[in-house]
Amino acid sequence: MEFRRILTVPAMSREETKMRSQPTRRGTAAGAAITAALLLAALAGRGAASVADRIPYPGLDGISLPEGFGIEVYAPDVPGARSLCLGSEGTVFVGSRGTGAVYALSDTDGEPGAEEVHVLAEGLNMPNGVAFRDGDLYVAEIHRVIRFDDIEASLADPPDPVVVRDDFPRDRAHGWKFIAFGPDGMLYVPVGAPCNVCDPEDWRYGTILRMMPDGSGLELYADGIRNTVGFDWHPETGRLWFTDNGRDGMGDNVPPDELNRVTERGQHFGFPYLHGRDVRDPEFGDHAGPRDIRLPEMELGPHVAALGMRFYTGEMFPEEYGGQIFIAEHGSWNRSTPLGYRVMLVRLEDGEAVSYEVFAEGWLTDGGAFGRPVDVQVMPDGALLVSDDRAGRVYRIHYGG
Repeated sequence: MEFRRILTVPAMSREETKMRSQPTRRGTAAGAAITAALLLAALAGRGAASVADRIPYPGLDGISLPEGFGIEVYAPDVPGARSLCLGSEGTVFVGSRGTGAVYALSDTDGEPGAEEVHVLAEGLNMPNGVAFRDGDLYVAEIHRVIRFDDIEASLADPPDPVVVRDDFPRDRAHGWKFIAFGPDGMLYVPVGAPCNVCDPEDWRYGTILRMMPDGSGLELYADGIRNTVGFDWHPETGRLWFTDNGRDGMGDNVPPDELNRVTERGQHFGFPYLHGRDVRDPEFGDHAGPRDIRLPEMELGPHVAALGMRFYTGEMFPEEYGGQIFIAEHGSWNRSTPLGYRVMLVRLEDGEAVSYEVFAEGWLTDGGAFGRPVDVQVMPDGALLVSDDRAGRVYRIHYGG
């Protein structure tokens, strides 16, 4: 398979950059310098990890999976690859954080794997989140959501983005966003807490919000959430499930990360008063919080940085995986013994989470971590994509063959 990397970005006006980020123009020396700096920083691991704790990429022989499964590189050159979404014509869109770029991965020969990587935009403000609807690509920066119209028809010459909404908080701490469209047709947009632990006055912090596709009708959907960077809807019940990252500074093993389920709009999930199912916050635990706190469906590992999650809706994997939850764990950064750096499986029975087990691991070695999974995406053929912002790659996990 021949792999081609195609750098294409839309021509953009510079006048607005003083107030908000815009894609840089590649036709200028300044734009080229910025592009080179961003790509070099990403390849060196900056933004996703320091150079000191990055090790050379050793290949995938060390990745362990259940019997019958295999893993391969779907796209090898996607610096800072983070959130994933799928277009109607099979294009895989990829957000980033430190690199400020948005990518489109094209499979042009029908064989598993992307032969082309289009860089749709650069110089954005942590464009972590991507979502696709009716031919248009929505991208979430820290402070705004923008839209690229009819994007799959113009990957080589992307249109100027349309600003959907630009009044979200500008805090960089937990400001990067995962976004997705729900079964109700609304766009769900989280706003993380701007701190390790605090109780901000602005009602938007520590929430999942939702709005109409045109940016109107912004409203609260779920509250008491420190920082979710992944959610999905149960394929049968339509309920929203989401991961949440626990606070730091309470030791190696406390508190856990969480897997939560929203059963009613407006529910509160405990932050900053309660962590996990029974860990009272040492600073805010005695404050007057909400009387009804929705407890996690499953406590995940402490400090594992559970990010992207998806229900498995494909037909390639064995039947036992149908409707189960895959979670990408980015990995701990402040734990004395690192934990995470893997893909986990949460099994459900009768709609309830009953187990939490390793599905794919091996990115963490004795010498350090050469990869950090960020998001997962079920493909039309049933394979599971996994993004890795440290190695700058997207993997494909398949069964059989």
